[in-house]
Amino acid sequence: MKISFAVLMLLFLSVVPIIAQNSPTVSAQPNTIFAGGDGKFESDPDTAVLSFNISAQESTARAAYDHASKSVEQVRQILRSNGIDPKTAEISSFSSNPVYDYKDPKRKLIGYQVTASASLKFKDFTKFPPVLQQLADADINNNQSLSYTLENIDAAKSKAVEDAYRRARDSANTVAHAAGRTLGELSYASVDVSEGGAVPYPMMPMRAMAMGKVGTPAPTEEFTPQKVVVTAHVNALFGLK
Repeated sequence: MKISFAVLMLLFLSVVPIIAQNSPTVSAQPNTIFAGGDGKFESDPDTAVLSFNISAQESTARAAYDHASKSVEQVRQILRSNGIDPKTAEISSFSSNPVYDYKDPKRKLIGYQVTASASLKFKDFTKFPPVLQQLADADINNNQSLSYTLENIDAAKSKAVEDAYRRARDSANTVAHAAGRTLGELSYASVDVSEGGAVPYPMMPMRAMAMGKVGTPAPTEEFTPQKVVVTAHVNALFGLK
């Protein structure tokens, strides 16, 4: 028993330093200032993403597939008529599933449903309203959604970090000045960045759009896309002179 206890203690003591090494901390050092700062950068989105589903339901799987194929061909024609290459549309999912009548105790099979999810990216924001309207008028899709995003996100992250570091340094410099000291060089820093991602844009229901009067402005017309916000937090350790 004594031997077993000694072995366990030896294993425990050998693990403790490893755990400590995996959790580094910044210790307070003489003649240093540790300060944190939050920063952000707001940017206009550079990309609009139009997402939509194409769904068809028929009594047989083949009929549902053929129906969906015709609907997809309509989408291709709409894109071509607006000067958009159909190859730029991205398919994110495709499914074919049986549809049952769950009110029937025997769960009777009543048909098959084929559904495809697709999305389009627009750099020119003036191009998607006609496409959106024509897709609604064709009544071949549902669950339309529009979002704005920033594809050049790395540059925005850098600016947010710069803003956070400036704030951290300003705070440290204020403390140093109040103590009658001079802020020295940066000796340590940690960075945490959070990107805003896609900004959803409210959409009118598909049927409401399709029933709109001719010449009625698109739901997104005359509105400004919401800015994409990237935030950052910087912790910095400075020396004192």
